[in-house]
Amino acid sequence: MKVLLKKIALLTLFSLFLCVSAVKIPAQGLPVVKPEDVGMNSAKLDQIETVVKADIEKKMLPGAVVIVGHKGKIVYRKAFGNRSLVPTVEPMTIDTIFDVASLTKPIATATSIMILVEQGKLRLNDTIGMYIPDIDDENAKKVTILQLLTHVSGYRPDFDLGEKWTGREGMLAALKVEKLRHAPGTRFVYSDINFEILGEIIYLVSKKRLEDLVDEWFKEMNMPDSSFNSFRPSEAPASQYFRIDNISSANLARLAPTENIRGQNSYLGGRFEGDDKEGDKMLRGQVHDPTAFRMGGVAGHAGLFSTADDIARYAQMMINGGIVPGLPAGGNARVNERASTQQSGTLVNTRVSANRVLSAATVAKMTAPYVVSPEGHTRGLGWDMNTSFSSNRGEFFPLGSFGHTGFTGTSVWIDPVSETFYVFMSNRVHPDGKGNVTPLRARVATIVASAIENPPTDKWKQAEAEHNAAVNAQLPAFKTGTQASLPATTQSGVQTSPAGMPALQSVLNGIDILERDGFKELAGKKIGLVTNHTGQNLAGKSTIDILHEAKNVEFVSIFAPEHGIRGELDTEKIDDTKDEKTGLPVYSLYKDGMRRPKPEQLKGLDAVVYDIQDIGARFYTYTATLKNVMEEAAKLDIPIYVLDRPNPINGVDIEGSLADEDKLAFIAAHTIPVRYGLTIGELGQMMNTERKIGADLRIIKMEGWTRSMWFDETGQTWVNPSPNMRSLTQATLYPGIGLLETTNLSVGRGTDTPFEVIGAPWLDGPKLAKYLNERNLPGVRFIPVRYKPNASVFKDEQLSGINIVITDRRTFRSVRTGIEIAAALRKLYTNDWQVDRYLRLLVNQDVLDRLKKGESPESIENSWKTGLDEFRKRQASYLLYK
Repeated sequence: MKVLLKKIALLTLFSLFLCVSAVKIPAQGLPVVKPEDVGMNSAKLDQIETVVKADIEKKMLPGAVVIVGHKGKIVYRKAFGNRSLVPTVEPMTIDTIFDVASLTKPIATATSIMILVEQGKLRLNDTIGMYIPDIDDENAKKVTILQLLTHVSGYRPDFDLGEKWTGREGMLAALKVEKLRHAPGTRFVYSDINFEILGEIIYLVSKKRLEDLVDEWFKEMNMPDSSFNSFRPSEAPASQYFRIDNISSANLARLAPTENIRGQNSYLGGRFEGDDKEGDKMLRGQVHDPTAFRMGGVAGHAGLFSTADDIARYAQMMINGGIVPGLPAGGNARVNERASTQQSGTLVNTRVSANRVLSAATVAKMTAPYVVSPEGHTRGLGWDMNTSFSSNRGEFFPLGSFGHTGFTGTSVWIDPVSETFYVFMSNRVHPDGKGNVTPLRARVATIVASAIENPPTDKWKQAEAEHNAAVNAQLPAFKTGTQASLPATTQSGVQTSPAGMPALQSVLNGIDILERDGFKELAGKKIGLVTNHTGQNLAGKSTIDILHEAKNVEFVSIFAPEHGIRGELDTEKIDDTKDEKTGLPVYSLYKDGMRRPKPEQLKGLDAVVYDIQDIGARFYTYTATLKNVMEEAAKLDIPIYVLDRPNPINGVDIEGSLADEDKLAFIAAHTIPVRYGLTIGELGQMMNTERKIGADLRIIKMEGWTRSMWFDETGQTWVNPSPNMRSLTQATLYPGIGLLETTNLSVGRGTDTPFEVIGAPWLDGPKLAKYLNERNLPGVRFIPVRYKPNASVFKDEQLSGINIVITDRRTFRSVRTGIEIAAALRKLYTNDWQVDRYLRLLVNQDVLDRLKKGESPESIENSWKTGLDEFRKRQASYLLYK
């Protein structure tokens, strides 16, 4: 017993030593050395500790493990903070096992796919339909393995978890009816569905389940702490097969917990429906990703658990061109057996082949740049290179290097040119899902690259030149393919698609559905209609006229919002009037302090109908009008029917800070972000519930609309929702540029391009454009202009300013761009720009204070991420569309 206790004590001391030491301690086969021994600056690397601890202090993450490798050696290997905060506090250790989330994609799934390609069992140009023929969408069957690996398949980001299913069978059933959102090969949309499909193809081709196949080559790699943790979901039927992994008590103690089950269930339209005891359980050893969870912990997109050391070994293997690091010359017997069959028993280089997990050609293929957008964004096969997801590359690693992140807070970036990698492992979602390590991962990457004493700058330039040459060679074909996928119109007027995709289907609004179904919901009712000129059916007929002609509806009154019933008035007060065509009274909801219907105007109504096209930005008064109408109708127990319409700037993207509760007003009706990603019907549900209005709210849903759609993808005709909202481009700019208009700036009112320009007599357009262009914001450029507005702010004055040009709306972030402009104005025109007036539409004191103190736009944007994460959870139960 004494001997045993002594051994345990020695092991404990040795483990503690590993956690704090970065010198000459073996890391599973990778030697650990002083940074200076291989040309790295230890003082620079020590800055990692400073930035990581600072974010731990800010509660951006509970803790982390960071490993840096250079020239085949580990030069930095430390743990920080805690791996658990709830229900107990546990310190982070080097050997902590993390749920790596989407690192599963390149490390487990893409690598397994490429092993099968090496074996001749699979080709990159093979299609889904060759392996999974039972899919309803004929175009989806044509998607290739390569398109899945590079996220240009045309699938949406993930399945809707509002639909209940479990296991492999459930995933295949969901896949069977899933439709492509875009033509294959034309648009980069990061999609978990792609890798869920790849995981299934691995099983069908290899006859081995993904978890079993990766277990085999993880052993070859000497990655003992990497595996999927399989389990049976509680709601799975008994007929479904799940491999059950019993986690040892030792490994369970090393596992980093993530989030409780209630929080995890709130993602992707899901909703927790169990009791509080179950909902409060903290996930530990069970995958955090909700789709992988319902698949029993094993999926091609998520489910892998691993340590920083194991991921470091994998990274070094990729730098080695496929050679497993740290194995003796004789190699591993399992590797020898597989390698010896690759060339009919003849090995060109016995030593190299015996130590390989991938061939050099395979690694080169995986890490070559593949163009995925008309702007030249690139991915590798399973890897990220240069897209909007590449912030973890940092500032200095060159184009051509590659990496990936995981939702739970993990990251790896690999630069073969300098033979450098870093691994960042955290469980930032613990304990409440509010952490954020996106900026931190980028800072760590920048520190690592800057710590290389003699960086191979010439080779980096060459690598970037080769990357750009590959992009330029691929771009023409990619752009041609994109154009070929757009619908064309035949002489008969029928839309077709040369790429074989069905033409865009016209989205039916709530009024179209109501009309089609014979107004059955309103039959026999006296109704009042809240509407304006945007209320019309797909054919362009006014909702007013449609309801007036409905024989089974008694239409008695109309209520008009800001800008009036025709949407043409841009004044502070709009009077009651009468509709010339129908003779019905029109009550203005924009003429007094209440801006809501009066009880006597609602008296006698059986229902109120709301039909107005919103714009998707918080400071647009039509949403406040809906809230006010709901409040007044609720007092009289009158039901409200919202005829739903698309969010014109899509229902996926959300941006900006939430409105402060104490600053809500007619221009900020609820505590939502600037860009909220909901339809007017969904937002109505949220306001009704969260503001405890208690209205009898009924939504007439659209048909054919999906969340990723922009207005120009709906087949509908654009109608200016207000006098200065004249195009989808202006609507896209509005959330960020519109925020500025209560300050002493012209935002283009009184010109032909409102919200596309800003200017002032005191502003230097060329100077501001140069400053903003140097910021390299995604999807936008700035051009100096001079203009003279004929109305509004600075009427008839010659102004200097900028024209804001969207170059890629998929990467463009309107609110971030608006904050960038505000920060630039604060810095360049401190005494001229009236910053305090920015608060009127911003309605967030913290953001204004940060702006006034001169904080960077990155810091300001980071400050609202927690609020956005909370909002995503709030909105999940109100989503009506996929």
